[in-house]
Amino acid sequence: MTIAPPAPAVLAAETWRERERVHAERARGLTRAHRERAARRESHPVEDFLFTYYSYKPAILHRWHPGEGVELQDAAADARATWRWYAPGTTSGSLVVDAAALREERRVLIANVGSIVRATAGRAPGFGCFGLHEWAMVYRQREHRHPVPLRLGRDGTDAVVEAHDLRCTHFDAFRFFTPEAVPRNREMPTRELQAALEQPGCLHAGMDLYKWAVKLGPLVPGELLLDAFELARDIRELDMKASPYDLADWGYEPVRIETAEGKASYVRAQRGFAERGQALRSRLLAIVDA
Repeated sequence: MTIAPPAPAVLAAETWRERERVHAERARGLTRAHRERAARRESHPVEDFLFTYYSYKPAILHRWHPGEGVELQDAAADARATWRWYAPGTTSGSLVVDAAALREERRVLIANVGSIVRATAGRAPGFGCFGLHEWAMVYRQREHRHPVPLRLGRDGTDAVVEAHDLRCTHFDAFRFFTPEAVPRNREMPTRELQAALEQPGCLHAGMDLYKWAVKLGPLVPGELLLDAFELARDIRELDMKASPYDLADWGYEPVRIETAEGKASYVRAQRGFAERGQALRSRLLAIVDA
């Protein structure tokens, strides 16, 4: 027996337009500094990372979607009528996300996102890495990735790596390890092993929730997309504060993970991010499984 999909929830025009307005204002606030720097052809070593590493333009954040199964009244004359993945709703003049078509075209991608997010959500978080992935990316190198000086100098940075156990489980961090740092890591992450190794305490796994939200497209409500971006932004700040780079000129006080106090501070923040990330994973999995 074929089961008919549930009828969509209906949002009156004044309701969804207000949600759209609030979303646009929030998104502009999150992207304003980056857009202003881009207009001046300036860059920021911390704040611009999410726009360059993930290659998603601010416009993606500015565009509000209601999510799957939500019908927008009186939207047919709106600009979103020309957006991909929108279709007429059940009432005249309304629009709804065409979830069936989107899910069919992105079936493999959605399944892959679901497998990684679900596996990560089901594991106990690990808190013993102390952000050393950034240190491993400059280990024993005369030149490094960012035009910022090393806080402890080259020899001091190498000494920190050599005094610690590297426990990186995230492939997209591990792939930037220097050749000398690779054999020091406990794991040998690969793209194929991503679902098997990801764990919710990992800062990069938390940042990637923004990427997964973007990949799910209009199935994701705009509010959830911005929540994922804000988590990624906050994680990136800790990531660089705990890095070997001297960011004092940019106003960042370092988290000195080479000390016991610094490690404790890092883990406290890491635990908070893990909790926020797990909540977002639950929301994303509800969409994947709908």
